[in-house]
Amino acid sequence: MKAHLREVTTAPDRSFKVKVYEDKEFQAEWHFHPQYELTYMIQSTGIRYVGDSMHPFEKGDLVLVGRNVPHSWKTIDTKSEHVKCVIIQWDESLLKDWLEKPELTAIKALLQKSSHGVAFDIGTALSLEESFASIIKQNPFDRLLTFLDILNTLATKASTELLAGPGFGKALSSKESHRVNVINNYIKDNILEQHSLEDLSEQLALSKEAFCRFFKKTFDKTFTNYVNEYKVTIASKMLIETDLSVSEIGYRSGFNNLSFFHRQFNKYKDMSPKSYRQQYQRI
Repeated sequence: MKAHLREVTTAPDRSFKVKVYEDKEFQAEWHFHPQYELTYMIQSTGIRYVGDSMHPFEKGDLVLVGRNVPHSWKTIDTKSEHVKCVIIQWDESLLKDWLEKPELTAIKALLQKSSHGVAFDIGTALSLEESFASIIKQNPFDRLLTFLDILNTLATKASTELLAGPGFGKALSSKESHRVNVINNYIKDNILEQHSLEDLSEQLALSKEAFCRFFKKTFDKTFTNYVNEYKVTIASKMLIETDLSVSEIGYRSGFNNLSFFHRQFNKYKDMSPKSYRQQYQRI
């Protein structure tokens, strides 16, 4: 998919960019850039979109996004904490000559995976928190060494999950990319309401039939399936973060029928809501 192009600038005395992002919530919509991006979440929770995937994120979330892979983070605040994360961005040219050296074979393989987006296990991510904290204030030489050490640890020690599906790679115009942002914001803002194809189609100045064709072409699934997947993602987030009953979570995530909630949760998570919560309580 192709989303809004974002310019990523680097200081004259730096060969790659390191920044701390702090705000009440994430402001960036679905976008892409030609740089690789590694994002470590220090604080905040919400939903992470990478390509055609959506997953909840929390403290310790660590994701590598490849070149030109559309992505965005949306704050879904069941808590009052603001966003704080460390973002590292770099051009392909930074490591291009080095990647052919045997010492960087594992890093080269990791960067190849990043075309689908890569999420890393929470244990490895948290073990690198000190490195992400120190890299912000380091001089250029030490910063480069720390960056390479982070990549090597992720390439050789971390468990990984590819995010975007195997069919990912559809090209969208800027107008179509705008539609994706409108759709995702509409679903987020109307989670407890009956989602209306007519209402959303009207917002996008499309007929109902044209909207359905666009959606199926873009996401390779129906709008209804996408909404249900989003609701299950919200429910999984609440199962981890709250002590609410499974039934209450089903209703709060937008399901009016608990039997349907359980069926959809099993469909997307391959387990019941209760088993999902128990799985995370054991971590």
